[in-house]
Amino acid sequence: MEALCEQLGLTRQGHWRWAAGQPRAALEAEVIVELVLDIRRRMPRLGGRKLHYLLRPDLARMGLGLGRDRLFELLGERGLLIEPRRRTTRTTNSFHRFRVWPNLIRQLAVTRPDQVWVADLTYLRCADQFVYLFLVSDLFSRKILGRVVGQTLEAHWALEALGMALAGAQGPVAGLIHHSDRGVQYCCQDYVDALKKEEAQISMADVGNPYENAVAERICGILKGEFYLDRTFDGPAAARRAALEAIDIYNHQRPHSSLGMLTPGCCYGGGRREAA
Repeated sequence: MEALCEQLGLTRQGHWRWAAGQPRAALEAEVIVELVLDIRRRMPRLGGRKLHYLLRPDLARMGLGLGRDRLFELLGERGLLIEPRRRTTRTTNSFHRFRVWPNLIRQLAVTRPDQVWVADLTYLRCADQFVYLFLVSDLFSRKILGRVVGQTLEAHWALEALGMALAGAQGPVAGLIHHSDRGVQYCCQDYVDALKKEEAQISMADVGNPYENAVAERICGILKGEFYLDRTFDGPAAARRAALEAIDIYNHQRPHSSLGMLTPGCCYGGGRREAA
């Protein structure tokens, strides 16, 4: 019971005065809601299954049991279930003069970090303009390795995100497959030359088929859908701060069901690559 008091910020005396007219189930529900709200302050739209996973250690420490069905029921009672997001505007321009590359990962078994990277971009809405979030992520671990908020859709922002990913790679990336859609940012000569310089293989999704770059698009969707990056920001600086904070939490705190509820950062590891 002391743990419950601590969670609610009550003294023991205050607890007993308050709890006199409250059944234990009501007290436990309040504790669970407070824990949920604490997680949601960092991951505002985290789904119920991952919430349940993150809650279990605290609930076990306090001697509380909570099944997933009861959690969903409680979230529904308190208006804390997550509404589905509406579809968003696409940012890919596949109609350009540059060469496109075949899909190299369609049947590929991905078994380690730095085997395949996936790249994508999405828009962030500001009061009087859009800015654009460019991402390069590791397909095995789902970790975001390169992230840049650019003022335009120009390719140099995509190159900056790629450079950040290369700087944070665990080792040499020769033979790595870089997979993206057929957007002009990834097909342009400067981007292709940067990949060739690293001896990386180039792979692209078929035009009009979002499933062929599904993981990269899913990562963008998680950031916008679970971390409120789909809201309207006061300006580019606010959008950038929110994006970087969301990515840090995504990499190091958000569990992934595809990773056995581990985080991307845990599955990728760290360290900068050695100089050639």
